[in-house]
Amino acid sequence: MRLADIKGDYDGIFSLGWLCLTAIQLERNGLRPFAGPIDFVASYTLPDISRFLRNRGEGFMERGHLRFEHTFGGTHHLVKETAYNVISNHDFFAHQNDPVNLEMYAYVKTKYDRQRARLLERAANGKRLLFVRCGGTFDEVKELRDTLDEFVSHDYNLLHVSETSTKTLKETDWPLARVCSVELPGDHESVWNGNHDYWSYMLSDICYRELD
Repeated sequence: MRLADIKGDYDGIFSLGWLCLTAIQLERNGLRPFAGPIDFVASYTLPDISRFLRNRGEGFMERGHLRFEHTFGGTHHLVKETAYNVISNHDFFAHQNDPVNLEMYAYVKTKYDRQRARLLERAANGKRLLFVRCGGTFDEVKELRDTLDEFVSHDYNLLHVSETSTKTLKETDWPLARVCSVELPGDHESVWNGNHDYWSYMLSDICYRELD
């Protein structure tokens, strides 16, 4: 697929990671009408996200799956969710949570349960969904596509972004149905600050519509 093929209206738009960058860019472009469970966790391994979808997120963020990693910048505890190998970067503020007790856990778990339920509802009822994922090899993206074929009841597209040594936006024309894959400049400054115009271009003429 090409970028031109993913234009149009969607009644569900979800980030599938790998960092919060994906959700941030959707937000910047007015395409994050609600939060999803993968928005603000670090999901480095795409096969684990495919497994999350196949399992319909069962067991996600259960208390027994959480392991304190370290405190970042003195303000946030980084906590690993070991069932699906993601890192919670933004949920447990150091001034509110002891690293062992995680006093805000009940609030955090309720939030993720609500987001997971919304994802499942849209996967079942949405007429056309868009998923956006940064990172992953061709074979990993193919596995994700095959998983989404089973997970989503109706139509969907997957926008896959690779951050590489390219100097500009490049459409890669991967031979995967429902998948539009592009490359963007991958140096740190470009990823976080320099690629905004590319993201706006990719997401132009894409709109969110309320589910009928």
